[in-house]
Amino acid sequence: MNAGQLTSTGTFGFRFTLPEHLALCNLFAIGQDVIRDQHYRWDGLTRNDGPLLLFQYTFDGEGIYEKGTETFRIQAGQAFMTEIPGDHRYYFPPEGSHWSFIFVLIRPSLILPNWEEVKKQLGETPLLPTGSRPIRLLQSMYEEAHAGRIKEPYTASSYVYQFISELCRFALAPKEDTREWPLKVKEAVAYIDAHYENMISLEQLADQLSLSKYHLLRLFTRTVGMSPNDYLNQTRIKEAIRLLKESDWSVERIAEQVGYSGGSYFIKWFRKITGETPGHFRQGEGQLVYNRVYFD
Repeated sequence: MNAGQLTSTGTFGFRFTLPEHLALCNLFAIGQDVIRDQHYRWDGLTRNDGPLLLFQYTFDGEGIYEKGTETFRIQAGQAFMTEIPGDHRYYFPPEGSHWSFIFVLIRPSLILPNWEEVKKQLGETPLLPTGSRPIRLLQSMYEEAHAGRIKEPYTASSYVYQFISELCRFALAPKEDTREWPLKVKEAVAYIDAHYENMISLEQLADQLSLSKYHLLRLFTRTVGMSPNDYLNQTRIKEAIRLLKESDWSVERIAEQVGYSGGSYFIKWFRKITGETPGHFRQGEGQLVYNRVYFD
């Protein structure tokens, strides 16, 4: 992704009244922006909207994040995580061309221990692939906010909890460098990529690799961050997206082409992964969700 590919920019705030007797996470704001103004600068010691947790992820360009006496250049694929108020500053570098990013601000109640665990595992300026689950979910949150579909505290709380949980999950998973993956996992991924249109079961994949299906499931999930079945469906949906955009085939024909036995099952998985139906995707409805074509 680069700055020109952002579907929209904007900031959306949430000031829901939370029932005191219920345990709900508190979404404060979410936004996307492309900064070119050298006056863009935030100081964690002078802000008065805390206490807040800030996660800001760079799609393209770069920004500067200072923590105490340390200075970090936050580049594409990198985030910074910080608390407000706090001894930090982030700003647009004088020599920069642009800084394209997405951010979320969250009240720390309920989720602060999970947040601190993520920072302990990943550091204050973690690297995350654009197609990783936390970033995809963050984009989905923004798209829902932009569309006006986060209207009450329960939906907002659900998104916050999912996002922090995905960060925790990512932090505990092995690093994304596939060169370090076990050979059997590499072979499994290669087999799925080559045979997704007719692959049927975990047993078939396990037999191909001469592994027990239980060992394969544990090894694959621990390494890749998702089950073989989820990876298979993401691979199929990625090809389906290409066919929807580049051909005039019917949904049923595309479903069969990518390996689904019926259109209804295909539509179920397409909606689960992209957030919309194949028909809406093809018609150009819901343009804000096109970032979801990125996969782990």
